[in-house]
Amino acid sequence: MSKINPAPKNPSGSNPLLGPAQALECISAELTKACKVAGRGGGVTITAVSKKHKVETILPALEAGHRTFGENRVQEAMEKWPSLKDKYAGIKLHLIGPLQSNKAKEAVALFDVIETLDRPKLARVIGDEIQKQGRNPVLLVQINTGAEPQKAGILPEDVDRFMGQCQSEYGLTIAGMMCIPPIHEAPAPHFALLHKLANRYGLQTISMGMSADYKIAAKLGASHVRIGSAIFGARG
Repeated sequence: MSKINPAPKNPSGSNPLLGPAQALECISAELTKACKVAGRGGGVTITAVSKKHKVETILPALEAGHRTFGENRVQEAMEKWPSLKDKYAGIKLHLIGPLQSNKAKEAVALFDVIETLDRPKLARVIGDEIQKQGRNPVLLVQINTGAEPQKAGILPEDVDRFMGQCQSEYGLTIAGMMCIPPIHEAPAPHFALLHKLANRYGLQTISMGMSADYKIAAKLGASHVRIGSAIFGARG
């Protein structure tokens, strides 16, 4: 990579003058540094959040070799990603937004990772679709670490019961956990809680941290960070 001249940064830490490929490279370097400072081994995968971005905005990241992307809505993903998956081998598409039960069929068919498993009914429907389709996306349980009434997710005190239900009643294999901390609270305690909960079950996939706090998340054990604006800029 050629030398990049410094440029002003916005409050989230992203550099508006960098294209997606350069931004990914810079963020990857920052994540590596954060892990080193924290004494962590292993790397952190960047889930490039492409929601509300057009295909032409995403293409530079794909051309640069990035393969892990996140979408919030099933319908939008269905319009953008099937053709891209056919053209670019190795894409891992994550559903990072809320999933309605009536969209579970399409979600299981398209997404490689579903990060927002957040209630028993959805677990049952996803389990049924996995059996019907013979397709087995990676599943993460969304944890409502802040116990926010308006936010989806399993409350920390209900995790044991829900994890047991997923295995015994719905036949699901849970690979990890994700969280979205309350917007007006420091994220570190929520990241630390999610890491503790994941460790309780020996789960290796921990999705936490976004454009404004991904370095904190990396230091506290994230395996995946979900970054949109710091890569692609403001959404259209």
